[in-house]
Formats: sequence, structure tokens, C-alpha cells
Amino acid sequence: MTTKIKQFASTLAEAEMTGVGIAPLSETDSALTVDEAYAIQLENIYRKVEEGQKIVGKKIGLTSLAMQNLLGVNEPDYGHLLDSMVVENGGKVSIEKVLQPKVEAEIAFVLKSDLRGPNVTALDVLQATEYIVPALEIVDSRVQDWKIKLTDTIADNASSGFYVLGGKPTKVTEINLELVGMAFSKNGEIVNTGVGAAALGNPANCVAWLANRLSDFDITLKAGEVILSGALSAAVEATKGDFFTARFAHLGQVSVQF
Repeated sequence: MTTKIKQFASTLAEAEMTGVGIAPLSETDSALTVDEAYAIQLENIYRKVEEGQKIVGKKIGLTSLAMQNLLGVNEPDYGHLLDSMVVENGGKVSIEKVLQPKVEAEIAFVLKSDLRGPNVTALDVLQATEYIVPALEIVDSRVQDWKIKLTDTIADNASSGFYVLGGKPTKVTEINLELVGMAFSKNGEIVNTGVGAAALGNPANCVAWLANRLSDFDITLKAGEVILSGALSAAVEATKGDFFTARFAHLGQVSVQF
């Protein structure tokens, strides 16, 4: 672990604790690599685990072509989910606990068996899945004004904040993931719609990508883990008092308030 990795990890941890955003790491060090950014992420995750938090899953970001083009990349990224990030369906997120939150609607996979890359396929993902449920992810950034490049969001645990699982557990054999429709509402008005195919053609493709990418770091997706497979539409800004609901065909709905 280099001094740079530890220093950047500490800078992000302090921003999360104080609620004061930082300048992009990519500006502080223009030579920061993707592998170094993941090392920074893991350093802070390991610190939190040592403090007693538990890893309960993973999240996948940048699954849409539009977002990849925006950041100039050609693959998604990932972050870790901790038990401290869980919000009950219909629950409330204190605006004091986030810096600049946005909300995304996506499909969550809950695994019944391990997935370890390389060479994991979408079919492998389906066979390893216990059930799927609708989810909301509250993304957040410790970087001021969301002025992020790929290395910034990766180092910042893929801009994770909180997440909500809702709806009803549904077997993947009972639904066509590519065709699952979603309507996303803010304060009672529909602001976005989406479909399963928006996430790399099929949300299962996203989970397969994750399992294979994690093999580079000798990490296995474990049975029981929750995998947020990627947003089906654009993230929507949240402020105090806002109420969000995502309704998914066949899967039910999930909501959160600020």
C-alpha cells in the first residue's frame, strides 16, 4: 500500500465524515490509474470493515452507453455495499448524512451461490440468482459538484451512498429481464422511465461483467450478497422533503424519502 493510496483514502474518508466535498483526485494527481483508484476504494472499505461494518454486496455503475461516453470509458465500474447503507423500503434518508445525493432506479440480484470469474456468463448469473427485486440507489459524491472522472468515482466507492430494496422477490425464470419496464417518480410526478435492456442489454450481463472484473482482484461474489445491477435511467437530484418511487412491471415498487 503506497503512501499516495493511504493519503487519498484518508482524504475521501474525511470528506464523508465532515460533509465537506473535496477537489477531484484526478486533478490532484493526473496520473492516477484505475487500479490505484480501486486500491483507494478497497482501503476505505477495509477500514470500515475493521470498524465493524459488514460487506453485504456490490453495486455496478456506468452501465449505460451515455454515462460511459460522458466519462470517456468503455466499461462499467463497481463499488461495495455495506450494512450501514441499507434503508428500509419507504424509509427516510437524512439529508444531513449525504453531500449531494441523486437517486437511481435499478434491479437488484440476490445470489444463492457464489460467482467467481473469469468466464462468468449471463446464464451463470441467472443460475446463481435466488431472486430479483426492485431497488433504489442513492448515489452521492465526496467530490465537489460531481466534477468526477472515472478514477474519482471508483476511488469514492463508485459514488455510493445508500440503497433501498422493495417490491416482491421474483424468480428470474418468471420474467424477461430485458423487457422489464420501470416508471420513476419524484414527488408524485414521473420524471424517468426505463427498461431492463438499458443496462448493458440485460442486467444479468452487468452482474457477469462484475464477477469477471472482480476476478482481477481475487474477489468472489458470495451467496447471499445483494448486487445492484445498474441504473435503468438517469439519476435524479434529491433535496430535503423529496419522495421517490420506482414502479417495475411484475416486480412491484420501491420508495424512499429525504
